[in-house]
Amino acid sequence: MTFETLLLPTHRAELINRLRAPQTYDIAIIGGGATGLGVALDAAARGFSVVLVESHDFAKGTSSRATKLVHGGVRYLAQGNISLVREALHERTRLLANAPHLAQPLAFVMPSYKFWEAPFYGVGLKMYDALAGKSGLGATEFLSRTETLQLLPTAHQDGLKGGVKYWDGQFDDARLALALARSAARAGALLVNYCAATGLIHEKGKLAGLRVTDAESGQTLTIKSKCIVNAAGVWVDQLRLLDGQAIGREAKPMVAPSQGVHIVVDRSFLPGDHALLIPKTADGRVLFAVPWLGKTILGTTDTPRNDLAREPVAFREEVDFILGESARYLSKAPGPADIRSIWVGLRPLVKPPEDDGERTQALSREHTVLVSKSGLVTVTGGKWTTYRAMAEDVLDNCFAAHLLAKRPGGVTADLRLVGAQPSSHKISEPPGIHQYGSEAPAVLALPGADRVLGGGLTEAMVRFAARHEYARTVEDVLARRSRLLFLDAALAKSLAGLVAALLAEENQVDPQLTAFLALADRYLALPT
Repeated sequence: MTFETLLLPTHRAELINRLRAPQTYDIAIIGGGATGLGVALDAAARGFSVVLVESHDFAKGTSSRATKLVHGGVRYLAQGNISLVREALHERTRLLANAPHLAQPLAFVMPSYKFWEAPFYGVGLKMYDALAGKSGLGATEFLSRTETLQLLPTAHQDGLKGGVKYWDGQFDDARLALALARSAARAGALLVNYCAATGLIHEKGKLAGLRVTDAESGQTLTIKSKCIVNAAGVWVDQLRLLDGQAIGREAKPMVAPSQGVHIVVDRSFLPGDHALLIPKTADGRVLFAVPWLGKTILGTTDTPRNDLAREPVAFREEVDFILGESARYLSKAPGPADIRSIWVGLRPLVKPPEDDGERTQALSREHTVLVSKSGLVTVTGGKWTTYRAMAEDVLDNCFAAHLLAKRPGGVTADLRLVGAQPSSHKISEPPGIHQYGSEAPAVLALPGADRVLGGGLTEAMVRFAARHEYARTVEDVLARRSRLLFLDAALAKSLAGLVAALLAEENQVDPQLTAFLALADRYLALPT
């Protein structure tokens, strides 16, 4: 058996032909982020017929712009949300086991500059360990000043008392989303990116299908389905409004978007494999410095935002906040000239009834599932770590609403994702062929495996992205199949022409080079 027969092709024409074929699906999913992809995998693994459409690329929105942490939520523990933390800690372990090439344990250090900080936070982290139980990744340790500096050599030394070390996880979010998509396809689901849900079809007041438009051809198609899941992230209210208008019921907005800004700098600012966590900065927010794919991520902010831009832009005060707080805790403080990339994600926080959504730090990080009178199942909120549990909850709601016949759950608890294989490489290391896990030999078998374009990206990886990973544009490759746009926007921009030529050869369509060059400039630009 050859590699080609083991791998599912993602030829666009074949996907659209399958979408065009008359069929009534058990479940149709709108949205190709972590939540929608998780539902697709769970439903397909239970034997349901599944179709998923995504208006842009998989993980184009929030799901590729996380802080790259697989975590139980230390700050949620401080808020007293024990059930959310316990669930997330157990899901963290499952995620690390099911995709070890893309998600791994990561040690964090909280330096203490006041005598009370280490014992205060240490007690909380011991509780964190206790909640994890057998799912723990390592015991919390109290550190001396010398031990803290050994793990964080660039931490500010003035006034340093010691620190606390604890364990969570980190991952490559966009590639994990892709692994979910491909695992769902392997289980029989049909997934189509660049295919927007443009309308809902109601019959006698009940939802019966979708109208979707292929972005490449402009063709509009109809999808019939017994159950329709709205997993569009921060954009779920748009579909809820359409549904409400069709059945004469007003749908009140349920999402209060919050903007999270991340800055990427070289690893020299935080050498080593330990992350830095400041649990309470000058304004009460959390500051992370996380080693990731050969760089260091600094962030994040939590700023209310009313618009729903596909490419939100950082506010100047957010960048100033991250750089300013970093300078308080790092002896080698990065400045504006050291920034390699700035990227922004919108979190779909669920606001309580009648809430104005202005204080997003206080809003729920838990997910919410609603079923409308017509049968539209909407899910939003939550976080990457709990995507699998969220998917199970969505299906439970589908069963409770009698949209689907109940089938046993738990099928994804130990379901290893495409490429899953233990790795000797850390996610903090620069990107390379190891990120493909068990599929590395298949990539190496393609033309151009020995032609390195730059940043760990080879010609063969671009071809693999086009043939087996749904990649259509330069952005798909340089932002999500590889992560170069997020790591070094200038380098990504310099490679764009080479990637465009390869994609044009593979896909025979416009790879949107000009659009990507403009996007790379935005990831490089400091807000004014």
